[in-house]
Amino acid sequence: MLLLLQVVIDAAMLVGALVLGYLVRTYIPILSPPVDPPSFMERYLPITIVHTLSVLTVFYFSQMYHLKQGLSRFDNVWRIMQHVSSGTVIAIAVETLAFQNSELQFDYPRGVIVYTWLFSVLLIVVGRELHQQLVMRLQRAQIGRDNVIIVGHNDVTRSIIKNIRDNSKLGYDIVGVVTETGEGKVAKTQVIGMIEDLPTLIDAYNADQVIVAIPDATRKELGYIVSLCQRGRVEIRIYPDNFSFIAGTITVDQLVGLPLLSVRDVALRGWRLSLKRAVDFFGSGVGLVVLSPILLLLAFLVWRHDRGPVFFVQERVGLDGKPFPMIKFRTMIINAEEKARWTVAGDDRVTPIGKFMRPRNLDELPQLFNVFYGQMSLVGPRPEQVNFVEAFNKQYRRYSERHREKAGMTGWAQVNGYRGDTSIEDRLRADLYYVENWSLWLDIQIIIRTIWQTVTGRSPNAY
Repeated sequence: MLLLLQVVIDAAMLVGALVLGYLVRTYIPILSPPVDPPSFMERYLPITIVHTLSVLTVFYFSQMYHLKQGLSRFDNVWRIMQHVSSGTVIAIAVETLAFQNSELQFDYPRGVIVYTWLFSVLLIVVGRELHQQLVMRLQRAQIGRDNVIIVGHNDVTRSIIKNIRDNSKLGYDIVGVVTETGEGKVAKTQVIGMIEDLPTLIDAYNADQVIVAIPDATRKELGYIVSLCQRGRVEIRIYPDNFSFIAGTITVDQLVGLPLLSVRDVALRGWRLSLKRAVDFFGSGVGLVVLSPILLLLAFLVWRHDRGPVFFVQERVGLDGKPFPMIKFRTMIINAEEKARWTVAGDDRVTPIGKFMRPRNLDELPQLFNVFYGQMSLVGPRPEQVNFVEAFNKQYRRYSERHREKAGMTGWAQVNGYRGDTSIEDRLRADLYYVENWSLWLDIQIIIRTIWQTVTGRSPNAY
């Protein structure tokens, strides 16, 4: 029912987009004002029908009606832009071929086409946001949520349970955990049975999804678990082992007839590296000029509090594990580093102006100088202190791999709340996701989310 409602909303928005395109083009012509334009019902009704059906068809075959939990708004907008563009091109082609030399033939102005594309993207984004808000309200009322069974009893299981509980908007209800023994609790979640009980448990709890969280399971063991889950339309998700930190698009290529699994086909190298550096150089330069009044004001407020140093410079680890001097506004008392420890909520070393700046990321603004000089990037894994890096390298597998790219002013881990006194393993997972899946679009997402969190003062775990 909710899926059908989504289709109806999309169709209504597409019709509205073409009507708006027709009207706006009359009052705000892109190239030249229209001369004696025909009425909408007379000439534009056929292309409205074709445009709507074309875009809806592209949406269907692009799985835009397969509702995915956890898809970010940025990814959603990007997908809508891509598929609306494809649908618009198809609609123009169909109109040209099908209506040629007929009473319905009409040369649609470029202005109408451009406006229709623009309004289609905007209105569908709005429509899908309204639909999402409705779904979330229903889910909060325990309507339309997915019942999930988690298989496993380890740190991965606990991490998955925590993520589901912390993100209620995913629409998951954990009905229980399944383990080899079938006893006890995992992360305060009741164990409801053993692995061999899965067929019965799926039916008994009306499960929609089964998440297998056993990263060290053999292929034979996974095959057995999956075979037990083939009950009706239950969805099966498996937490991997070798690919645990590689979450990009997986493609299958061939080498003389032999299938090869490609898990990292695009890396931040060559022209992409030059593009990222150009964005950093331009972005930091513009940022330093535009934000200079704010930088001066913050510098004065820091100095005025205790007449101490304005900046705090500390050696951090960056690209290829090499240290560099990172600069930021001082947010703690003078000589706070003598009490060397991880910053936690309510830290008595933080000054009043520091308490204002840290949740808003304002203390990081001087790092624009680091970015301008090439020591850092606008986006990348956040640099840690040398002593912390040495300890984490010994404790966490693949920790050194986060230094394959430049450290950033902000990163995927930070915008997702993995900062401050949070799990290093979760932070590492987010950093490696960024390193393995870099794209300019991902950088843009992170920058926009960072700006939004800065403006609203809602940076998770920033204290």
